[in-house]
Amino acid sequence: MVAARRLVFTGKQEVALEEFAVAEPGPGQLLVRSVRTLMSTGTENIVFNRAFAPGTHWDNWVKYPFFPGYCAVGEVAACGAGVADRTGQLVALRSGHASHHIIEAEKALPVDGIDPAQAAWFALAKIAFMGARQAEYRLGDDVLVIGAGPIGQMSVRWAAAAGAGRVSVIDLETKRLELARRGGASLVLSKPVGEALDELRAHHDGELPRLVIDTTGNAAVFSAALSAVRTHGKLVLVGDTGRPGEQHLTPDLITRGLTIVGAHDCHNDATWNDASITRLFRRLVLDGRFDLGGLNTDEFAPEQCVEAYAAANTRRGSTMGLVFNWG
Repeated sequence: MVAARRLVFTGKQEVALEEFAVAEPGPGQLLVRSVRTLMSTGTENIVFNRAFAPGTHWDNWVKYPFFPGYCAVGEVAACGAGVADRTGQLVALRSGHASHHIIEAEKALPVDGIDPAQAAWFALAKIAFMGARQAEYRLGDDVLVIGAGPIGQMSVRWAAAAGAGRVSVIDLETKRLELARRGGASLVLSKPVGEALDELRAHHDGELPRLVIDTTGNAAVFSAALSAVRTHGKLVLVGDTGRPGEQHLTPDLITRGLTIVGAHDCHNDATWNDASITRLFRRLVLDGRFDLGGLNTDEFAPEQCVEAYAAANTRRGSTMGLVFNWG
């Protein structure tokens, strides 16, 4: 048995660090010791604050004790029977904020060569990739990303890597827009979507963008996002709101023939899934085509978990990647 530590939500807006025991890896398994884990601020803050409506999938999912996180990077510490020796390999895994993990060997995804704190973005990159799949970019397409939070930053980088013509980004926080420009945005606007339409048209040769990706998970943004889509264009919803009953259609859907499509982390298939998308993510990062520089703004020891979630909730404008350092 291995003495381990993990973060736990014990109730609404309550987080603690607790000890637990981890068994030795069984056949086909690995024991992984965490190096860094990245907070998924969108998902984890909805859960932390219980910012969701009764009866939603969030309500059915969040029961206490709740163990947050799904962006972990660590080193293989031991291999179970039947597994080729991978000791010391740097791997990414969809596991929570904990010091140690037992995981099936095929789910430990190699990310060697990348700084562990940057590699921890692999899971958020995968979620944004699902939005890129639904967008079905064509070379030269004009794209608008609404929201320059973590998923928005990843969405900008996928659009740029895919050969989008111009990528515009809207967010009210100017520091986030600076990071979006670094990731490939050609136009950044710090204003509500409804007030940005003229500037979007001016930047996109008199037209609105054909593809709009809403990463905010903010129900109030949905209606405004529809107004920013070119006639016969497409709106992709990547941000998963906790209050879907507050999202409202506008006449734009019918009168301008728009398409609305949702994208979610769980939309895996045989071709595109955690493993294949992480391989692509790693290649692009190593080739310098997927810039993660500057995205990690804060690092915390696990013992500082209360301060970490307070920062995520009170310093939205100055934080982006919030990383736990497990040593």
